[in-house]
Amino acid sequence: MSMIEQSWYKQPRFLTVLLLPLSCIFWLISTLRVSLYKLKILKAFKANVPIIVVGNISVGGNGKTPFVIWLAEYLQQQGLKVAVISRGYGGKSSSYPLLVTQKTTSSEAGDEPVLIQRRLGCVVMVGPNRQASIEKLQQEHAIDIIISDDGMQHYKMARDIECCIVDSERQFGNGFLMPAGPLRETKARLKSVDIVVENGGATNYRYDLVPSQFRSVASFERVSDTLNTGHAISAIGNPLRFELSLKQQGIDLLSTHHFRDHYNYQPTDFSGFENDAVFMTEKDAVKCFSFAKPNWYYLPVDARPTAAVIEKLHSLLKQKGILHGL
Repeated sequence: MSMIEQSWYKQPRFLTVLLLPLSCIFWLISTLRVSLYKLKILKAFKANVPIIVVGNISVGGNGKTPFVIWLAEYLQQQGLKVAVISRGYGGKSSSYPLLVTQKTTSSEAGDEPVLIQRRLGCVVMVGPNRQASIEKLQQEHAIDIIISDDGMQHYKMARDIECCIVDSERQFGNGFLMPAGPLRETKARLKSVDIVVENGGATNYRYDLVPSQFRSVASFERVSDTLNTGHAISAIGNPLRFELSLKQQGIDLLSTHHFRDHYNYQPTDFSGFENDAVFMTEKDAVKCFSFAKPNWYYLPVDARPTAAVIEKLHSLLKQKGILHGL
């Protein structure tokens, strides 16, 4: 965790106070931008199919991806053809929009879109220009609904439903806007979203992350062997949550290693582990399978929303006319 991030989630420090003037400038610019869209001075792009945004008001990992996967599966169960669009943070492609396939690497599309495509097998389109991604989807694929992985602050893209994900442990940090704090928008923004869902916690509107069975990083196949010890390595927003889940699975951690979110691993990052087992998240695994050893494992997790979340979403889908008579 960088010095700035420490100031976000720990007691206020001199660095926080020092950065507050920049946060004021950030607030002025973002507020002006939002106002321009509300007054329709800036025009939003409206897709021909409904769009559900799954985002947050803070930077860093909040656990959006498991919820996106669950939501896509839920919508598929309702008989809808689902597509996912993403900025593809961390990826660099020679051209955009980029259709993610089984052959697409995380270095091209980013780790999360590759993970989503592997899990769902649905259409996943990546690109910095969401309008271009949506137009390409509409031209080339028969879809009923689009899930935007992130994009709550992308007001150029009109949306039908907004789901805001909040990390129950870190919440909103010190409550300040960037760069003095982790917030992209103030907490007042939560009043305008359709549903706020916590990742963990005790609220009725939450989802829990449920670990599945360990899989091999090299083959993505399930592992039946009993696993006991190894090193934990992760490049996610909240690595402590992952490490706790490993301990709950009975793994004795020899060491823990944290990299910045979306870090692009290299084989040299693992040179100190010799022949010991290595444990990572599924998001990490999609970046490491090409050079993984047989004793490298990842722990898939599935989002399990409460009944209150499911009922609220179902109601919103009916209100928006996305589900008819269901």
